[in-house]
Amino acid sequence: MKATLSAPGRVRVLDYVAAVTVKAGGRALPLGGVALPNRRLVLRWLRRQALRLADGHGRSPAPAAPWLGARDVRPVTFHGSDAPEALRAWAGDHGSQDHAMSALESGRPALLTVVDPFVGLRVTLGAWPVDLCGWVAVASANRPHPPRTEGG
Repeated sequence: MKATLSAPGRVRVLDYVAAVTVKAGGRALPLGGVALPNRRLVLRWLRRQALRLADGHGRSPAPAAPWLGARDVRPVTFHGSDAPEALRAWAGDHGSQDHAMSALESGRPALLTVVDPFVGLRVTLGAWPVDLCGWVAVASANRPHPPRTEGG
């Protein structure tokens, strides 16, 4: 089952969903997400969000992306440099990107969680095929949440 999202005058097939969440003090909050037609665009969006979050450490976040009308996630204030460095490393590592692409291609979610050890803040970037959740398009496009994983 593929989800579709209607826009005035066109219909898109949305095969993948991506979301970024933050967990602190036992509460998980969504920072933002998108539904997109292919895994390359989903990973491109996740890499951009990883770099925006990392680069926002101590500075103002980068302006919103003009391509595809993508919605950028809300910024997070990190208290140390461990999490921002881990986000940058993941975004720039071709092996990590290939692994995420393979996971999505095989129908599994691609997840990355970084931790700010100073305050116990956990930021998770996730992408998964729409078929994994059996979602309808409106839920996918407006309120994406990563699938639950064991221990997570």
